[in-house]
Amino acid sequence: MKDFARNLSLTTKGFVYNLSISMKHLGTIMKQDTLKEVILSQSIRPVKNEVSREIDQELERYAKLPHAVLISGIRRSGKSTLLEQLINKRHAKCYYLNFEDERLINFKTEDFDALHEIFIELYGDNLPFFLDEIQNIENWEVFVRRLYKQGYKFYITGSNASMLSHEMGTKLTGRHVDLELFPFSFKEYLQFQKVNYDQNDLYLTPQRALLKKHFNLYLKEGGMPEFLQYKDSIVLQRTYDDILYRDIITRYDVKAIKQFRSLSFYLMSNISSKFTYNNLKNLFGFGSVSTVKNYIDYLTNSYLLFPLTRFAFSLKSQEQAPRKIYAIDNGMVEKIAFKFSQKQGQYLENLVYLELRRRHKELYYYETKNDLEVDFLVYEAGKIQALIQVSYDISVEQTKTREINALVKAMKETGCETALLLTYDTKDILTIENKTIQILPVYHWILTK
Repeated sequence: MKDFARNLSLTTKGFVYNLSISMKHLGTIMKQDTLKEVILSQSIRPVKNEVSREIDQELERYAKLPHAVLISGIRRSGKSTLLEQLINKRHAKCYYLNFEDERLINFKTEDFDALHEIFIELYGDNLPFFLDEIQNIENWEVFVRRLYKQGYKFYITGSNASMLSHEMGTKLTGRHVDLELFPFSFKEYLQFQKVNYDQNDLYLTPQRALLKKHFNLYLKEGGMPEFLQYKDSIVLQRTYDDILYRDIITRYDVKAIKQFRSLSFYLMSNISSKFTYNNLKNLFGFGSVSTVKNYIDYLTNSYLLFPLTRFAFSLKSQEQAPRKIYAIDNGMVEKIAFKFSQKQGQYLENLVYLELRRRHKELYYYETKNDLEVDFLVYEAGKIQALIQVSYDISVEQTKTREINALVKAMKETGCETALLLTYDTKDILTIENKTIQILPVYHWILTK
């Protein structure tokens, strides 16, 4: 009887053990079924109202390299559409997955092998990977590195600047190239609105008037593709909230949520203005300056806000100087921020900042020895390449004199030969003290570059 009881106990334990194994196996099968369901449901669609993005040429060049191509930018700026355009153009067969799908909320690093297996089962082996919005999957770069060595090509998008080389350099060790995608530029905006033009139109009154009409809209609406399609401010509000909560508060485990939101709102409401970390610490009651720095870093990594440093050859001087703040999109500022005054001048300066960010990696503002300010300084190849001042209206002589004096003084101090004064609608060329300053409307400057 005791032997029977013991054997029954062992049998029961064996049954429980085997049942446990079976349940684990069933769980794996269910996960693979879910992955397959998601993959099959995310079919690539033909892109309607296709806008050729300004990074297309670089993307085409990088497509010929074996390197992983990392495309980062703010949520809803068109990264998924860009991938779809590339797939339609170059890769009829590929492996595609968008990780924003809520069914993938529990996707872990160890699931990549199952994903790869399903891709091969469905489409065959050795096709390029297109992995969209991958930033929330921990250690995704380990999988990419391993399959890169096996000869696979990767196109990867994410909504966090940490995907770029300052962090990925050690993780992918030279096996990647980087691209940033911003909301529509003015050129891309005109494409979206189906406005055809050539540079001669800038000199013909009726055509120039049409371009100015669209520029006025773009100055205030910005370039977020989904908002321009539906013209509903809820699109911008939801994007803003997703960035704060999903990309920052959840990702970085932010505890002081109310203070963090107030900080973000304050900066959005004060684009083109100066700030110091210490002043913000005192204003919002943060415990330390480092907390403020971290929070602004989070906002920068999410592509929502951008602090601009004052130029100096001393890194210490740069670090100690006040910064200026800019935002990713004028339309988002218009719909989200507090409106305490007319913002045309701020919008124009913010727009110029974004256009310069598309073109150049190193941007600063400059302050002369007698405290005159130049809005932008372009630094490349170890040299100051251009000084750029932005002023909405220089019809008042005092304003014009102030802006010109700042540029002339800065040119003397830096030795820079190229200076621009960008306005809403004034065009001229000035020579002062052997220094030449070109004055252009912002829309003219954008469309002739």
